[in-house]
Amino acid sequence: MGIFDFVKSAGKKLGFGDDEAPTAEALKDEIDSYKIGSEEVTVEVEGDKAIIKGNVNDQTALEKIIIAAGNVTGISRVETQLAAAEEREPVLHTVAKGDTLWKIAETQYGNGSKYTTIFEANKPMLSDPDKIYPGQVLRIPEA
Repeated sequence: MGIFDFVKSAGKKLGFGDDEAPTAEALKDEIDSYKIGSEEVTVEVEGDKAIIKGNVNDQTALEKIIIAAGNVTGISRVETQLAAAEEREPVLHTVAKGDTLWKIAETQYGNGSKYTTIFEANKPMLSDPDKIYPGQVLRIPEA
């Protein structure tokens, strides 16, 4: 369980308003669209906070669900009430202006060439290692 902060104005737009939070149904559909193991997960939206409850298979699914929900315009906080087999605190990185996956990998691992580790860990939400944006939150797996 945890609470994770995101940039409310950054991310994928699911509705028609600029910074309006999506409906719980739209957010659940968005999370499920990535096929990341969210079948036993429910979603509630209270203001700009998403509350994710249920069971997931593993830590990877838990982390991907958090970033899939938080990287949506209108969501500034994700609260998890998820149970995973082995649960540990996720390592997340908020992309700043000028960041590249290479630069993030240098900071996190001391080796920029490990950027592919970060890219692979964020699939399918990332489709191209060159398409990250300020405010986006990425999961950083153990090296």
